Amino acid sequence: MKKQNVHNLTITAIMGAVGFILMMLEFPIPSLIPAFIKFDFSELPALITSFAIGPAWGVAVCLIKNVLHLFVGSTAGVGELSNFILGAIFVFVAGMIYKHRKTRGGALAGTLAGAFSMAAISVLTNYFFVYPIYAKMLIPMDAIIGMYSDILPSCDTLLESVLIFNFPFNVAKGLIDAAICFLVYKKLSPILKVSKK
Repeated sequence: MKKQNVHNLTITAIMGAVGFILMMLEFPIPSLIPAFIKFDFSELPALITSFAIGPAWGVAVCLIKNVLHLFVGSTAGVGELSNFILGAIFVFVAGMIYKHRKTRGGALAGTLAGAFSMAAISVLTNYFFVYPIYAKMLIPMDAIIGMYSDILPSCDTLLESVLIFNFPFNVAKGLIDAAICFLVYKKLSPILKVSKK
């Protein structure tokens, strides 16, 4: 058991560092969503970890990458907290479903449920927490909504903005991470689970 815990801690630390590096490689998709919202693949290591050694370890990867990002971020921790909450929901839901149904179908069901759960929670966190704080600290609310309106002129409220843009963005982000996970997991799994033999 001690050897297993050391192994899991090591894997989690490595994956957290990889997640941090991927978080640094974020990029905007300005024609689809305001430029201040950036796409990255940093949930991928957490998802792989969640499938390989358990959902709690996947959540720990999300925590590590966001704690590391605090030292280079520019959102006073608000962006990192939001990223942690959404990433943790994604990998925990996906990992829990896979834990009880360890098949390709279980992994698919888990990632779908995780992606839609993350997207749904993103609407609530952005509307009630993230954007109101940004509006007080960084960007006026009118300017935030204006960035959405520049893409879709009929979008003129915060609720419309997060429903029309953030919800599908987070679903897509989760599904893209899931697709890559499906491609690489089989090769990585023996390494991640080596101490269980």
